[in-house]
Amino acid sequence: MNDTTTTQAREGWKVYLKPRVLGMLFLGFSAGLPLLLVGGTFSAWLRDLGIELAAIGFLSWVGMAHSIKVLWAPLIDRAPVPLLSRLLGRRRAWMLLAQLVIAAALLGMALTDPREHLGLVALWAVLAAFGSATQDVAIDAYRVEAEARHRQAAMAATYVTGYRVAILAAGAGALHLASIDSWTLAYSAMALLMGVGIVTTLIIAEPTVTVTSSTLHFEQRVADYLAQTSHAGWRRNLTAWFIGAMVCPFAEFFQRYGKASLLILAFIATFRISDIFMGVMANPFYLDLGFSKAQIANIAAAFGLGMTLLGAGLGGLLVARFGIAPILLLTAFMAPITNLAFAWLAFIGPETYGLVLAIVADNITGGLAISVFIAYLSSLTNTAYTATQYALFSSLMTLPGQFAAGFTGVLAANVGWVSFFMTTALTGLPAIILAAMLLKFAHPDRMQRPGVD
Repeated sequence: MNDTTTTQAREGWKVYLKPRVLGMLFLGFSAGLPLLLVGGTFSAWLRDLGIELAAIGFLSWVGMAHSIKVLWAPLIDRAPVPLLSRLLGRRRAWMLLAQLVIAAALLGMALTDPREHLGLVALWAVLAAFGSATQDVAIDAYRVEAEARHRQAAMAATYVTGYRVAILAAGAGALHLASIDSWTLAYSAMALLMGVGIVTTLIIAEPTVTVTSSTLHFEQRVADYLAQTSHAGWRRNLTAWFIGAMVCPFAEFFQRYGKASLLILAFIATFRISDIFMGVMANPFYLDLGFSKAQIANIAAAFGLGMTLLGAGLGGLLVARFGIAPILLLTAFMAPITNLAFAWLAFIGPETYGLVLAIVADNITGGLAISVFIAYLSSLTNTAYTATQYALFSSLMTLPGQFAAGFTGVLAANVGWVSFFMTTALTGLPAIILAAMLLKFAHPDRMQRPGVD
């Protein structure tokens, strides 16, 4: 057992007391807060004021900012924020700018009546959504760079905990404030809560990163290429920036992993499909089966949140102790198996004990999978291009599953719930096969992330 492994084993649960690991709790809260405020809570607000369903449907598109954040992630990697970057560093500068934009946009929404100025409210919502997506990119990059590989799952676990607490605040909390007073109070309070992220950003230290000689050599080839072109002046500078910011992050990844890069990307795209399918149809399934709204809220939502956080914390501990590879393979097996627990629940009917057991299995597995998968994605990045590469991975992680999930309602309606969950369990097979192949061709614990000792 080497010194690093001994340190990992000795840390145990104490890893969660590391300042940067603990700080992710508050950054996770800041990242999770805006999500529902331009999503489900936003829709509830509009409908409560009598806005037409068609308009609400169109306004749901503001959330697409999170699916296309990879388009401006290179800016966050390369472009400085005037004044702030000099004072705070590149990661904290972008985080603070995004947080200020979100807080201002939420306050703008709070002070605008959708019944009179729906277009202005939509503009504020778009601004909040793009600020939220930008904050995600910057926080993801910070998280990857701030701690060593063996602490990445713990960083992810505390991040997920803060994120989930923020979801409760922006969902149930905002609805409660709106019910006892007004939507103006609700959104004003949420804007104020963005202060959690702002204060945290000002307190934490900027991570120190290094650029490896291989990366410098890779970028020197770009400079050599530009030296041979006829471009000069601003055209040459623009071309150099575009290649360095937009082309190099992707080219470097494919060069580093070679043929295994396609295997890695395929695994990323398939790992969460069975989980996403379950998430989309969960509440309709519970209601169809005969569970009450109170049972769903108490068991699936509140109790389920606790199980998710337990799983995430356990994932951080297991990865620190045993490494990424065995836990990644374990969760690849467990995720589709938990779908079979819901097939069993559909078979026995609306039994409370059945719902509790299914939620325990699904949410602990989900929390475990989230922490280990974030640690895995973090291990794939080069610290010279952290924001861009991680944005690519996180977008690829959800887009295929979200697109395919659009057909789950049709499937459930045609085959019934038992067959539906048995079928969705089969969607986890590709991830299991690809995880096994990764152990042979691109072992997660044997790949050194550039820029990290």
